[in-house]
Amino acid sequence: MKFCGPKLSLCGIIISIWGIIQLVLMGFFYYIRSVALIEDLNISEEHKFTDSQDFYSTADKMYSLNAYNCWIAACLYIFTLVVSGHQFYMNNRNTMSL
Repeated sequence: MKFCGPKLSLCGIIISIWGIIQLVLMGFFYYIRSVALIEDLNISEEHKFTDSQDFYSTADKMYSLNAYNCWIAACLYIFTLVVSGHQFYMNNRNTMSL
């Protein structure tokens, strides 16, 4: 069953590949606790830390959470890649049979 055309399915393939690459890399950099990404952690400014160990444990939890979220989003992009690839195949199969 076709529900999108050849141009839209090709666009979906390209965007999915880019999304997979970007999110896997971001997840990797969150996993190794890259300092450049510390501003993207979801730590509220109202949170009062008692000592540095409390801050580091909270930051480690947030880094891990963001890494897993990036990898989950990359898996969703894999799903869209499969759907777009299927649509691209269906559109090309129908044009070849005519």
